[in-house]
Amino acid sequence: MLRAAILRFALSIVLVAAFLFLVAGRWDLPMFWAFLLVFFGIAAVGWAFVHCSDPSLLQERVKPADRGLDPYTRPLAAVSLLACFTISPLDVGRFHWSFVPFFVQFLALVVIAVSFAVWMWAMACNRFFFAAVRIQHDRGHQVVTAGPYRFVRHPGYAVALLLFLAIPIALGSWWGVLPMLVLDAVFIWRTSLEDRMLLSELSGYAGFAAEVRYRLVPGVW
Repeated sequence: MLRAAILRFALSIVLVAAFLFLVAGRWDLPMFWAFLLVFFGIAAVGWAFVHCSDPSLLQERVKPADRGLDPYTRPLAAVSLLACFTISPLDVGRFHWSFVPFFVQFLALVVIAVSFAVWMWAMACNRFFFAAVRIQHDRGHQVVTAGPYRFVRHPGYAVALLLFLAIPIALGSWWGVLPMLVLDAVFIWRTSLEDRMLLSELSGYAGFAAEVRYRLVPGVW
């Protein structure tokens, strides 16, 4: 399983890079290279740190046994990312619809790095952080209160909202933000769905929710 995951990860790097540059019609785009380095570099380090010691956890996260209550987020995420990775290189490489200042692109890269790092931190703290929205009775599902879960109830989703918006900005496209706004809306809906399920079905979650009041943004929601 580990070897297959590594091969899949390497293939994803090649495919994403090839797609971005082919759609852009040029290779001399430094921020595209910087994005690929930051995004896949942090992903590789994070996944190695979180999963290499536990192949069973890796298998469940890559290919969950149960799709749970939400079979829609993955395909919608794929469509949104494909749209972003099509619009952004067309914008930057061919048609020049947008102007994103370099320092804004750099800040977006920083947001990507920090968001991804917090996402991996949440995964490291929470052995029940999976793609499927379900109560994992088969894995002894428990409430997790460590790490970033001290601040919001769904820290992985919280930083994902920032990560999605930062990707097209780092690439240099304002228009590429549009499909990512759709993806953010999908993740906010998924957060609400998952939170209701956990409140009604997971022992101890109601007490955790009373202590950590906010789902995604402290002081807001």
